[in-house]
Amino acid sequence: MSRPPTFIPPEGTLAYPLRTARGDFAVLDTRPSGAVKGTALLLPGFTGSKEDFIALLRPLAAAGYRTVSIDGRGQYESPGPDDESAYAQDELARDVLAQAAVVRGPEEGPPHLLGHSLGGLVARAAVLLAPPGTFASLTLMASGPAHVAPPQQARAKLLTDTLAVHPMDVVWDAMRAMDTPEDADIDGVDLRARWLRNNPAQLIATGKQLCTEPDRVDELAGTPLPKHVVSGVRDDTWPVPLLDDMARRLDARRTVITGAEHSPNTDRPQETAAALTAFWDEVGSRP
Repeated sequence: MSRPPTFIPPEGTLAYPLRTARGDFAVLDTRPSGAVKGTALLLPGFTGSKEDFIALLRPLAAAGYRTVSIDGRGQYESPGPDDESAYAQDELARDVLAQAAVVRGPEEGPPHLLGHSLGGLVARAAVLLAPPGTFASLTLMASGPAHVAPPQQARAKLLTDTLAVHPMDVVWDAMRAMDTPEDADIDGVDLRARWLRNNPAQLIATGKQLCTEPDRVDELAGTPLPKHVVSGVRDDTWPVPLLDDMARRLDARRTVITGAEHSPNTDRPQETAAALTAFWDEVGSRP
């Protein structure tokens, strides 16, 4: 779970339901004050939300990029059914295609797609389903080639098994009891409120995906789309050497954010925003 420094978006950010052919999705939409170079669609990770990108929104806008961070179906402020099958990866990927069709600007072209952690797996699936020209680029942030590392598989299985038999508030209290001392000191009011608004069916379905995701890197490498792999210097979900190798297999740009771990977006937002905009500036917003 990313722990955003605040749940209050920066001044000028619009919060609204993005209406698509596949339903409504809660978004934070931040636009530059001047000319728009391009649009970025940002997908959060497991147990996360659009607020995970709040610290990136102003730096990205200052660099000329409109950013649309989004709650996927069943995440926080986006509704979702109480049926695990609704959160199959292909279903989530088709949601992203519908979102991209709506946020695409008439002048700046198709959006740059970024997925953090689980969001990276969904973004990858969306790219593999997408017709040419749907996206300008793909950035995988702290998101690896296949399933998560064994210790994280064990944690995800414990969580999904517990969610199957206990209410969300009970599971939250149990998770906080297992927090490290430094995490326990963080004010959890907003985090708890976000947790309680996630649909448990979504958490169970996507938690299982994290444990069983196959390696689709070679398939992704065959798509003619500029790619970028971003991570911190340490990652206990997908070890950094795996991310290095994935970038090589994808012939992707590789950025390691000094001082960051699994969430460069919250650990080092200024440095992360600079890396993202340098990549987007280089590839442009062409299909």
